[in-house]
Amino acid sequence: MTDIPIRCSAVSVVLLRQTGNQTEILLLRRNHTLVGEWCQIAGAIEDGEKAWEAGLREVREETGLECTSFYSADICEQFYEADRDAISLLPVFVGFVGSQADVIINDEHSEFRWVSFEDALGMVPFAGQRHVLKHVRAEFVSRSPVRHLLIKGQSKG
Repeated sequence: MTDIPIRCSAVSVVLLRQTGNQTEILLLRRNHTLVGEWCQIAGAIEDGEKAWEAGLREVREETGLECTSFYSADICEQFYEADRDAISLLPVFVGFVGSQADVIINDEHSEFRWVSFEDALGMVPFAGQRHVLKHVRAEFVSRSPVRHLLIKGQSKG
């Protein structure tokens, strides 16, 4: 019997902003992997990095933004990758940014959009992403986030 490896080497970040009485999510259109698909922020964890540090770094690299608050989403995104015959498990984080924050995307993406959760659910390609977005909406928008999920000391010392 052969086991399927479980890989946990990347993170996923759902970035939110408040505009008036609506919360919007940032989606990025990919250029390299999953070309043309709308996705949240994601990226690899580098050597010596904690997962939450990777999340904050990926936010900066992919959008040029700094989070005003950053949380563990208390959920993991998971999916099977046929080319690697492996299950990928990504801890999910939720970052909040100011309503007027300027997004500067890197070359991994061709465009970005701030959208409602309803629109985002129709734009992302995978059921696992929709599951994560529904969880984030329920736990970080429909109610106040649990304070124990707040990640303090968000800068590398």
